[in-house]
Amino acid sequence: MSLEIRKISGGVGVEACNIDIAKGLSEADMATLKAAFVEHGLVFMHNQTITPEQHIEFAKNWGEININRFFAKVDGYEEIAAVVKEKDQLGNIGGGWHTDHSYDQIPALGSILIARETPPVGGDTLFSCMYKAYDSLSDGMKKTLESLKAVHSSRHIFGEQSSYQEAMSDRLSNAEAATQDAIHPIVITHPESGRKALYVNPAFTLHIEGWSDAESKPLLDYLYQHAVQMEHTTRFKWAVGSIAFWDNRCTWHYALNDYHGERREMHRITIEGSPIAA
Repeated sequence: MSLEIRKISGGVGVEACNIDIAKGLSEADMATLKAAFVEHGLVFMHNQTITPEQHIEFAKNWGEININRFFAKVDGYEEIAAVVKEKDQLGNIGGGWHTDHSYDQIPALGSILIARETPPVGGDTLFSCMYKAYDSLSDGMKKTLESLKAVHSSRHIFGEQSSYQEAMSDRLSNAEAATQDAIHPIVITHPESGRKALYVNPAFTLHIEGWSDAESKPLLDYLYQHAVQMEHTTRFKWAVGSIAFWDNRCTWHYALNDYHGERREMHRITIEGSPIAA
């Protein structure tokens, strides 16, 4: 059966059906998958029985792999970050709305996350579409935002003095490497699709460039609340072998932490991106 792209939500994301990464993809199927990724910003796949080597090989079809600076690595594979919550741990990684690597001068293209162990219930991930978040703003708000930029940073999350780093010290490392700061337009033009997307997030955006924190907070808070309206979002239920491949330039995500006492292990490969602009 040929690869089929099936819409699964009114919010964001499509499912790639009739796909088996372990067997390899034809040029035609890869072209179809890439087109779906650019158009929708989020592609799900189920029942993928792949080795770490096949995970890496698939990722290389999309670009250079980003070696994560902070997450633990899967043994023997520095390209693969281990996102794990053990049974006795209360905090989880990614437990809040965010987009990865916005603190980098050139943000990551996206991440390919596969479930290796899932809890019996819970552990879903929410996603939100920043294309729709931008499109549904008023013309007046779009005009206000078009010349604004925001400051992003990794220091307050992964840095040596951060409470998050302290709480996650058993799963995160290299706090001294959290020196990244970047300034990006609040509204970007996606480098592949050409569409406008809202590009701020609650985790890594500090303030609007040239504005104080107090001045920035009301506008940023409004944008954050607007971005996660139900009509912009999707909730994804994982099973072992499920993959979510999201575009960091136009998609937020939020890993739900509702499975205390159970273990969850995910393996993530992040792909390097290209410069973004207004």
